[in-house]
Amino acid sequence: MQQVVRIVRESSILVIGRAFRAGVKGVPGRLFGDADVQSEPTPFICVTCGTQFSPTPAPLERCAICEDARQFVNPAGQGWTWASMLARRHRNSFRQYEDGVFGIGTVPDFAIGQRALLIRRPSGNVLWDCIALLDSATIEIVKALGGLRAIAISHPHYYTTMVEWSRAFGDIPIHLHEEDRRWVMRPDASIHFWGGDRFELADDLELIRLGGHFEGGTVLHAPNSPAGGALFSGDIIQVVADRTWVSFMRSYPNFIPLGAATIRRMIERLGDAQFDRIYGAWWDAVVWSDGRSAFDRSAARYIAALEST
Repeated sequence: MQQVVRIVRESSILVIGRAFRAGVKGVPGRLFGDADVQSEPTPFICVTCGTQFSPTPAPLERCAICEDARQFVNPAGQGWTWASMLARRHRNSFRQYEDGVFGIGTVPDFAIGQRALLIRRPSGNVLWDCIALLDSATIEIVKALGGLRAIAISHPHYYTTMVEWSRAFGDIPIHLHEEDRRWVMRPDASIHFWGGDRFELADDLELIRLGGHFEGGTVLHAPNSPAGGALFSGDIIQVVADRTWVSFMRSYPNFIPLGAATIRRMIERLGDAQFDRIYGAWWDAVVWSDGRSAFDRSAARYIAALEST
């Protein structure tokens, strides 16, 4: 089978497409790979957001996640990769934050660049948020840490290859808020949608729907964390450069703020949850102490800024 590389014009953007088999003249998205030829339907991964889509013979023309106002389409054009190619060019790194909390992140950075968190609990470990790369080394290390019993994800930007993670650890459940159902690009029987504002996950772990960044935006509360209680926030609550403060946005890359009414709703939904530590979405995005106070004064500062004249 001869590989053909063609240039395909979409609107005013030139993107590179790659033929997969005889009879396919080209694909409308740019592929990040080498001489591999995909002979079967492939669950392609968007290189800008890291979302994996249901298997198709060729990449889709567009990524619905990136075309939403909260994300962005790469100015160079829509690009795609796949699991084996991603594993050739990247690896995962692990970091222990405290007893029972391990970060898992990809180096060099891929897509949005977030890291996931493995939270160890007596009844089984939980993966909080997700990353696109799942290689054999990661599977072995996670199994050595006790494996996984469930996955919970804050919002659609971090859904990535959640189905691959579920299957690798025995088709474990993936818990997503039902308000974000439309953003699931690879439906699977392992995905469980929950509703309302609170969901008891395992042991002392509770999912709290705050909304904000996404309608189903979720944080995970661990009141019995050794650090004095912890809140795992993704970027629903964004730990900022000054690690004693947090912030909130509808779109981070496009600088679209949330309204004051939305912030007040988030405060109400969080209720009286107590936590000393806030784990954000990146390696060093951690409020190490006085986390509840940091949230309260940050929310007040944000509302004041919106309402100032």
